[in-house]
Amino acid sequence: MFFVDTLEFEGLGNRSYLVGGARAAVAVDPPRDVDQVIAAAAKRGVRIAYVAETHVHNDYITGGLELARITGASYLVPAAAHVSFARTPVADGDTVTVDEGLVLRALATPGHTPHHTSYVLEEDGRGAAAFTGGSLLIGTVGRPDLVEPRLTEELARAQHASAHRLDDEVPVLPTHGFGSFCSSSQAEGDATTVGRERTANDALTLDVDTFVAEMLAGLDDVPAYYAHMGPANAAGPAPVDLTPPGRADAGEIAARLAAGEWVVDLRSRTAFAEGHVAGSFNFEGDGKLATYLAWLIPWGKPVTLLADTPERIADAQRELARVGIDRPAAAATGDPAAWIREGERLASFPRARFADLAEVRGRGEEVVVLDVRRDSERAAGHVEGAVHVPVHELYGRLDEVPSGTVWVHCAGGMRAAIAASLLDAAGRAVVAVDDGFDAAREAGLTVTRP
Repeated sequence: MFFVDTLEFEGLGNRSYLVGGARAAVAVDPPRDVDQVIAAAAKRGVRIAYVAETHVHNDYITGGLELARITGASYLVPAAAHVSFARTPVADGDTVTVDEGLVLRALATPGHTPHHTSYVLEEDGRGAAAFTGGSLLIGTVGRPDLVEPRLTEELARAQHASAHRLDDEVPVLPTHGFGSFCSSSQAEGDATTVGRERTANDALTLDVDTFVAEMLAGLDDVPAYYAHMGPANAAGPAPVDLTPPGRADAGEIAARLAAGEWVVDLRSRTAFAEGHVAGSFNFEGDGKLATYLAWLIPWGKPVTLLADTPERIADAQRELARVGIDRPAAAATGDPAAWIREGERLASFPRARFADLAEVRGRGEEVVVLDVRRDSERAAGHVEGAVHVPVHELYGRLDEVPSGTVWVHCAGGMRAAIAASLLDAAGRAVVAVDDGFDAAREAGLTVTRP
């Protein structure tokens, strides 16, 4: 008998796995904060004998090197991956014995990267599970455009071929596809098998030319911080430091803002709109914090975190460490009134629905409507007359937003709140539309296609 424990990281849309038998286990694609992997192994009462990477990751910092160092495990990394640290190189067909009757077999599945390797767990000689990393996902595959533009089409063709290498009944356990931008499209469902994918996955239902053409046409934006993940992973990430940051008082918060550093408020968008430190930015701790903060912040810029509780700071620190934002410069918790100096006032801005926007337009008031969704979302329909600047580009394009009161919206409210905070910090009059985009048409606004 074997077990598979899934470690889910909703903020990044990824999963890691601990799989093994009665005495030993292998950790597949572990996160930067390896303490939870160690805790999972301790709960099972097993030794981590191997750590396996499917590829050099582009969307998060791995904890594999550190986990192998701490546990003494052999660190399995694809032989063709160019890395700067000692590892156990694995190539197509290589096997290791994880526990009695459990063998892990490497399977070359290039496509997401040239060196991508999946791992098939075999129990008594039969395939029991396939850890497919960024190769075959649930209903889709990993995107092939994150390595080198000149390789994208070649890797897309390789991805199609790789998808056909697994047996039908084997459960597929991917790393990407649960919200990660490493996925060529977002997965639907929570579990699958190769046999099920043969009926629904384009990589297994379309001929290679059609598959490649459709994949390349559908690729979305790439988060800016991805450019830093691959090199960090290839060099060998440093151990993560999750000790609490120093406490910032009102004076220090003001000084850091004056120095051009980022002060990030992790509270809900509702609470932020009602009252916040002028100049601070709102990235909800419950949202895709790591993805959007790492995407927008100038790389290496010091960040101070503000939140209701120390627990929220700790959660955010852990999530940000996974994408290379290692140490907050400082932090503050509690009542926002304590975050400003005596004589200062908290800033605020209104929130609204699309129905409110329709009412304002109906009265003939001139307002700026700013759509901060991605290009692919806007292509499906947009509010007539809306200016379009994707949220991940807004910080560098604030001067392109026309003068006037800005009603900013996205698809659901989270990104609009980020955008509203950027505009508010820049001194603009802003209204955050906290509503689902479907409500725009229902409110009587004209929704058109580009």
